[in-house]
Parts: sequence; C-alpha cells; structure tokens
Amino acid sequence: MSSSLEKLKALSSRLEGKLEEKGKAAPAASDTLKKEDSTASKPAPKPVAEPAKKRAKKEVDSVRQENIERVRQLYDKLKIFEKSPDFEKVFVYKAMNLSGISLKEEDFGAAREGKYIQVIAITYEPDKNGKKKAKNISLGYFGKAETLDNTLKHEIIEFVLRWRYEKAFQNLEHYKDLISRVETPVTTLF
Repeated sequence: MSSSLEKLKALSSRLEGKLEEKGKAAPAASDTLKKEDSTASKPAPKPVAEPAKKRAKKEVDSVRQENIERVRQLYDKLKIFEKSPDFEKVFVYKAMNLSGISLKEEDFGAAREGKYIQVIAITYEPDKNGKKKAKNISLGYFGKAETLDNTLKHEIIEFVLRWRYEKAFQNLEHYKDLISRVETPVTTLF
C-alpha cells in the first residue's frame, strides 16, 4: 500500500510540475476568467480630453504653418526672391508696407491712380553718426496702379498682410519670452 501511495505522490508531483510549466507559458483558464470578470465589471477608461490650452496652441500652430506656406508661395509668385533671395531673411525686416494701394479700413484695396505699386520693406540701419535710421527697401515693383491686374493686386495685398501676420506671431513669441523672464523669481542675497 505504501508503494501505491508513493506512486500516487510521485504522479501528483509530476502533474504539479507540468501544470507549473503550462502556467508559465500561458495563464491558467481560471486566471483568464478572473481577469475577464474583473475587466467586465469596470467601465472602459474614458479618453482623456486634451486641455483647451494645448488644443488652442495646436490650432494656432496649424494656422501659422498654413500662413507661412502661403507667404512662401506668394514670395515665389511675386518674385520677391529677386530682391531678398533668402526666404527666412524676409522676416528680418522690421515692417512691410505697400506703395500705391491702400490698406486703410475706409478704402482698403483701392489702387491710387498715377501711383506705382511696390512692396516696401522697412529696416533700421545706423547712419554715419551711429543713430538708427529707417531705410526703405523695394522688394517688388509692379508698375502703375491703372495697369495692374486685379488678381495680381489681391496677391500683393495678401503677401503684405500675411507677412505682417507672421511677424505678429514672431513678436508674440518674443514678448512671451520676455514676460516669462519677468515672472521668474530672481534669486537675491536677502
């Protein structure tokens, strides 16, 4: 009888060993059921909503990217590259104006008869005394107002306005940086 008991114990230990090996390779059926039961009772996790600030930043970045792409297209189409060969450097100018076409609210887009249409970039350079002085640089000459094609007129206006829009983004970044410096506490000796 003791031999049959020993055989039974040996068989039992072998079975346990094989079960352990299978358990390591794949979870036991009872474990799988327990996991399924526990997930079934819990509601599915809700997707975390993106904070409004991040969404707004993504939207601004998208608008800005589209704007820059359009400025580049107009830069090529209006042949601004002839006077300013590096597209990135076109934003070094302090301001941009339009000669011969009004950008004022009351007569926006009106071409002035007898005037020549030009895109004017404004920069500040030191004179011989070291004083900064405004300097106008023509980036594009498009002829007399009366002979200007309406589509071309709109593209010229669009280029100047979109350039200003990008410049405003750049200035905004500059001021955000400055403000962040002010809000950061300065370590003092006291």
